Amino acid sequence: MRFGFLAPIGVFLLIAAVMFYALFYLNPKEIPSELVNKTAPEFSLEPVPGYGEPLSSEHVKQGKMTLLNVFASWCVACLAEHPTLMDLKKQGKVEIFGLNYKDKPDAAAKWLGRHGNPYTRTGMDQKGRVGIDFGVYGVPETFIMGPDGTILDKIIGPITEKDLETRILPRIAEFNAGS
Repeated sequence: MRFGFLAPIGVFLLIAAVMFYALFYLNPKEIPSELVNKTAPEFSLEPVPGYGEPLSSEHVKQGKMTLLNVFASWCVACLAEHPTLMDLKKQGKVEIFGLNYKDKPDAAAKWLGRHGNPYTRTGMDQKGRVGIDFGVYGVPETFIMGPDGTILDKIIGPITEKDLETRILPRIAEFNAGS
């Protein structure tokens, strides 16, 4: 009875230790995906209004490397990565498809009109079903897709220069060297 006050203190210290470990030793951008090294789920979506042809799983199986970027007009981090996607489009090294996630069609069209369109095709995933099939945690997320539609890697959060240098461009170079 005299030491009953120690139980809450012990629980607090245990929780604090777990939080400390998570804060300093775990990387939230490295959440494993069950879909890596598997074929992309089947889907077919209408385009963002005024932005080309529909997007389907067949477009990521055309014999070339592609990126599938999950974005939304309401996503602040998407705006942060957008210049990187625009630069990547200018380089012409990889085809980029845009999966517009849980967004209103007019809002997505205005956003692309205002900030530029790095995407070859776009698809409107208004209810988020395709995102669920891909295991999307939030936006932005980018999937590096092999020429046969295999998901090679998943980048959670905005694409950074480090992601380009260490994850995206090496995969593209590896594919081009083998072609």
